[in-house]
Amino acid sequence: MNYGVHEMKSGPQASKVVNMFPGSSSQPFDYALKETSPFLGGGRIVGGRVIRGDRPTSTYDLVEQMRFLFVRVVKARDLPSKDATGSLDPYVEVKVGNYKGITKHYEKKQNPEWNQVFAFSRETVQSSVLEVVVKDKALVKDDSVGFVRIDLHEIPTRVPPDSPLAPEWYRLEDKKGEKKKGELMLAVWYGTQADEAFPDAWHSDAIAPGDSTSVSPTYIRSKVYHSPRLWYVRVNVIEAQDLVPADKSRFPDAYVKVQIGNQILKTKPVQTRNMNPIWNEEFMFVAAEPFEDHLTFTVEDHAGPNKDETIGRTVIALNSIDRRADDRFVRTRWYNLEKSLSDAMDSDRAKKDKFHSRLHVCVCLDGGYHVLDESTQYSSDLRPTAKQLWKSSIGVLELGILNADGLQPMKTRDGKGTSDTYCVAKYGHKWVRTRTIVNSLNPKYNEQYTWEVYDTATVLTVGVFDNSQIG
Repeated sequence: MNYGVHEMKSGPQASKVVNMFPGSSSQPFDYALKETSPFLGGGRIVGGRVIRGDRPTSTYDLVEQMRFLFVRVVKARDLPSKDATGSLDPYVEVKVGNYKGITKHYEKKQNPEWNQVFAFSRETVQSSVLEVVVKDKALVKDDSVGFVRIDLHEIPTRVPPDSPLAPEWYRLEDKKGEKKKGELMLAVWYGTQADEAFPDAWHSDAIAPGDSTSVSPTYIRSKVYHSPRLWYVRVNVIEAQDLVPADKSRFPDAYVKVQIGNQILKTKPVQTRNMNPIWNEEFMFVAAEPFEDHLTFTVEDHAGPNKDETIGRTVIALNSIDRRADDRFVRTRWYNLEKSLSDAMDSDRAKKDKFHSRLHVCVCLDGGYHVLDESTQYSSDLRPTAKQLWKSSIGVLELGILNADGLQPMKTRDGKGTSDTYCVAKYGHKWVRTRTIVNSLNPKYNEQYTWEVYDTATVLTVGVFDNSQIG
């Protein structure tokens, strides 16, 4: 049995973590576990036990409650034109103190719809007024179309399972407070990280104060990923028939190259050269759903030193291969060999030609095993690939990611060492990534996630990373 992992083409080298600001050798890092007593959503933790308060259990009872000012910019209507052509390229600027969030802009649209949510941390809000400005994007300087100002003391609080707050129309005003043409639909409320709007919202702690040019939200928002299921592809190269080498005066020294993506394996040369060689070799590859790759067989003739000539090839779509979850018999098949890769992928062309060299193989997707894609010492999932073999879950793992303390600076900003960090947790097929907290060596995440557990002899992995997308 040969395994594709041993002869895969080399990929990119593993990245290295470089500490730009190493700590003093006299102050070694302390990685020991420490007991803390934070006040979480479900109560205070004392001696490793939850001392519950009066509040009912919620989906965020393992983290500290964080309060946010949420602003949903829904749409605008009847906006006035600003230039000589009568057009308007509107966008909205949401300002609270030193923090500012900006919607995308539209070209030549007086009734735009944004439906974007902004979340400002209550800890960093140093203002008594929320200011929402509709602006017209221009080449030199953007013009103000109108303002909406809301007293922060008048904003309601909303906590799930309360119904979402209905948006309202606000008449635009000028800088003097006089009414102008145009209205803006907004929903404004105080909430927590348990709010449904939290995961997709723009966050004030993802940019530095006064910085209106934030990185794409894709790189800074919290996110849940699901790794694709991996299958073993079992390949048995049996024999070939009626091979025709380029030099017809000699028998081919034939071998078969089998490839899936960057995984390439080859059979050994046959002992006796003839037109109908027999190899009967078995290989194992790894493929990921949804099986967009192809399995390619190339029969080659070793015609001389550093000279290999292609006799023919055949291509099989991975999504057409039989699947099995036990030891049942998988029937073998004969495949016609084509001269070119394009002909091999064209089934209609294969039917037109009367004579073909042929290749005899047995191929299946084997779901009876677990494909190890992690270190064996830190495996988070030991289930076989085939779902019908899975046992029922034995419980639910709940993880509250609270904060980090005393992180090492990974970059400099304004002459000081800092980091823009997020936390990643992986268990089984599910990865989670918290939002990025900018400019902090003591970030507070306070996000909570759950996983189904099928085996207690598995490992949860948690790591903290610096976001290189933020300069």
